[in-house]
Amino acid sequence: MSLDLRYFAWVRERVGTAEETVEPPAGVTTIGELIAWLARRDEGYAAAFEVPEVIRTARDHEHVEHDAPIEGAREIAFFPPMTGG
Repeated sequence: MSLDLRYFAWVRERVGTAEETVEPPAGVTTIGELIAWLARRDEGYAAAFEVPEVIRTARDHEHVEHDAPIEGAREIAFFPPMTGG
């Protein structure tokens, strides 16, 4: 399964790209598993996903929790914590 990934703010800076297309292994079925798999790719990804619980995610433009399935998704986006004011 091919997924388009989008990275924003400091997640993008640490990963080193704003977007990419990946094919996660068959055992990666949730957003949380996708984050864990990405974190093992290299040092930049490890730094970006060092504290996965602070990463916000969207699946096809809808915010979801890390236990959301990736099956059927076209795009997954990753955001750092957001502040308002």
